[in-house]
Amino acid sequence: MASLKSKKLKSIPAEITVPGDKSISHRSAMFAGLAKGTTVIDGFLPSEDCLCTVHAMVALGATMEPLEEVEGVGLVKLAITGNGMKLKAPEKPVDCGNSGTTIRLISGILAGQDFKTELFGDASLSKRPMKRVADPLSQMGAKISGQGEKICAPLTIEGGPLKSIYYKLPVASAQVKSAILLAGLQAPGKTTVVEPVATRNHTERLFTHFGIKWLREDDCVSVYGGQEPKANDIVVPGDISSAAFWMVAAAATPGAQITIKNVGLNPTRTGIITVLLRMGALVTSSETHTEGEPRGNITVRGGDLNATVIGGAEIPNVIDELPILAVAAALARGKTLIRDASELRVKETDRIAAVVSNLRLMGVTVTEHPDGMEIEGGAKLQGATLPCYGDHRIAMAFLVAGLFAEGTTTLEGTECISTSYPGFERHLDLFLNGDAGARPIPVMSTVPQPLVDKMNRDKA
Repeated sequence: MASLKSKKLKSIPAEITVPGDKSISHRSAMFAGLAKGTTVIDGFLPSEDCLCTVHAMVALGATMEPLEEVEGVGLVKLAITGNGMKLKAPEKPVDCGNSGTTIRLISGILAGQDFKTELFGDASLSKRPMKRVADPLSQMGAKISGQGEKICAPLTIEGGPLKSIYYKLPVASAQVKSAILLAGLQAPGKTTVVEPVATRNHTERLFTHFGIKWLREDDCVSVYGGQEPKANDIVVPGDISSAAFWMVAAAATPGAQITIKNVGLNPTRTGIITVLLRMGALVTSSETHTEGEPRGNITVRGGDLNATVIGGAEIPNVIDELPILAVAAALARGKTLIRDASELRVKETDRIAAVVSNLRLMGVTVTEHPDGMEIEGGAKLQGATLPCYGDHRIAMAFLVAGLFAEGTTTLEGTECISTSYPGFERHLDLFLNGDAGARPIPVMSTVPQPLVDKMNRDKA
């Protein structure tokens, strides 16, 4: 079992560039695999989760050609050639690893295919509820079965002719919305999803990028069936959810300043900026590219943070950032309340319980609630040996907490970080050791043949 250690930070680097956006990388690979022709994806996030999506699309008939690899990070540029919306039956069950995005969105794609597929994942993914996506896809005509009342993986999906539906989401979920819309491309007529609260809109933006017509009316998102994505090269911006760890580190350090370059600035993902501004940090962002997904630079200047309330309609916008925002709350003055976030209970782990437990082990007073927590800030954090519960965001959040703690903080089980942030350890080293800890990351123009073989193995 891997572990990483953290201690009082030495310096804040002036600039940093984080890996590609996880949500966009997943969806880009799927759309490229559904389009006829070849799409080049530049800035791809080569995390275990996103590679699971690439493997899945290859297993369903697409072809992947690796184009560029960065040492210590992985495959950042690739070409995917699809054969259109008519996919092939995979030779064996499709492994979704730890990725909820993969299994839920691929379910929507498979719902309209005329074959049966089994989707499975690791122990963590197998505990996550899939009923929320199985129910609407079943209403559309797919046959989906899983384990227990929550319909957990492994899932068996028998696709076939679908019908369009008008579906009100019981819980705001970009993954469920996306699965229904992807199924809707294969159903005659108009499929509509009603959102209780607006969620991230990467799927809709990629619809536009790949030539799919869709419609937004108030809280309704609709797509018409019979459309096929058109191959179109795409550049993936840096992931603001990964940038959030270093934004908090700088925001909580008086006098510090960091610029995080080429970050996605999609308005449905920038809630972290709003919350940090409310807490007293100085945060500015400047768009450098506006086509497709807006992206640009974020600059954070640190100071004394103050408590806030995080809840209501902003929760879907910061759901992935809540673990690191809880760390920010522990470093702020006053009591911070996080509420309306019960969705955290069904992530890679129960993130409410995990955050509360680890903060307490570091000396923070926390009250746990069913839908969140109240955090009393201002205590001196104490280094501790902490579990990360197989959850990448818990691991990274508390390694950042360790930058402000007395003594050494050790996170055990940190191999899970690779599911979303390859290269995190190197970036952490910049905060622990300054520029002396840095080394250039070489870019390889060709990718080793073993990686090519691995990525296309399922086609054999």
